Amino acid sequence: MQQPLKIVIVGTAYPFRGGLATFNQRLAQQFQAEGHHVELITFTTQYPSFLFPGKTQYSTEAAPADLTIRRAVNSCNPLTWWRVGRQLHKQRPDFVICCYWMAFFAPAFATIERIVRRNRHTRCIALVHNMIPHEPTLLDKLFAPAFVRNTDGFVALSQSVLTDIAKLGGQNKPKACSPHPIYDHYGEPMTKAAACQALSLAPQNDYMLFFGLVRAYKGLDLLIDAFAQVKDKLPRLRLLVAGEFYEDEQKYREQIAAAGLTERVIIRNEFIPDADLRKYFGAADLIVQPYKSATQSGVTQVAFHFEKPMLVTNVGGLSEIVHHGKMGYAVPPQTKEIAAAISDYYTHNRQESFTGYLRLEKDKYGWDKLTQEFLTLRGAREYEPSCR
Repeated sequence: MQQPLKIVIVGTAYPFRGGLATFNQRLAQQFQAEGHHVELITFTTQYPSFLFPGKTQYSTEAAPADLTIRRAVNSCNPLTWWRVGRQLHKQRPDFVICCYWMAFFAPAFATIERIVRRNRHTRCIALVHNMIPHEPTLLDKLFAPAFVRNTDGFVALSQSVLTDIAKLGGQNKPKACSPHPIYDHYGEPMTKAAACQALSLAPQNDYMLFFGLVRAYKGLDLLIDAFAQVKDKLPRLRLLVAGEFYEDEQKYREQIAAAGLTERVIIRNEFIPDADLRKYFGAADLIVQPYKSATQSGVTQVAFHFEKPMLVTNVGGLSEIVHHGKMGYAVPPQTKEIAAAISDYYTHNRQESFTGYLRLEKDKYGWDKLTQEFLTLRGAREYEPSCR
């Protein structure tokens, strides 16, 4: 039996909200379940308010009772980076996991790693959600390479991210790829009738769900145009948009009105708390992610948990997870292709067969598979398997 390790995860966590915080906390819980000692170090200041496009950065839910979370890193204050680095240098954890998703945080992570690694014991391994983001900036060229240089190894959630790491100087460093695990902590599925009642929706209608923050790269405009192409053929179909808009909501409403869909698109422009996810996924027949660019998506793994068929575009790593024609659709990010998939799903009643295949696939995406990649990579010098 492996000896318990001391593991520190540096990244966003409670009291900050969102999928990345949820991911880091669930990863910590898995390491703890395997007998390791885990501490989460998160931010005192994550984003300066002028850089944050949403309504609030903070969660309204209770803190996770089973985790040790310490707020210590101010993303704008280098003194805190140095202080955390020195503390971890002295504590000598077996490895530090920096959870990377955008270059704004690269200087903080790189500084912490550079100081920690001087103890010649701690390995610094990055969990990389996005190496080159969906909406790149000059910061990616200026800051990201320094983070790569100071990191001992990398775990990515898709092949496309592994490729991006290599482009920024990580080609000769140990790397591993493990698909995004299933978010399995959102409770039991709700029946469609109960979910619709909870959301004040008519249960006799069909609902496709666009879930999560609304940003330009996620292709809601493509989905609206695709819906317009099939609206007459599928009179019971509705589109449910659930998530906070980081774009101008009005331009989407104008597009919806111009397409004659005002009565058939339901918009809930708000951050959806964890406790309410089961309602939205319970009401939905099909989860639609018409992204124009992507790496991987936590929404896909929530859909897995609730056993909901998916329509994704074949960008980034989405089609690595969603097997076309078996559990859903992986189509080009084009209106015509998205419309054809929606039409096929509802006119041929694919839900039962797709759901059956989803159930068979779920075991591939356990959190223990991700933790094993970290444990293997900790001692590796050259290690670069493919995503399973």
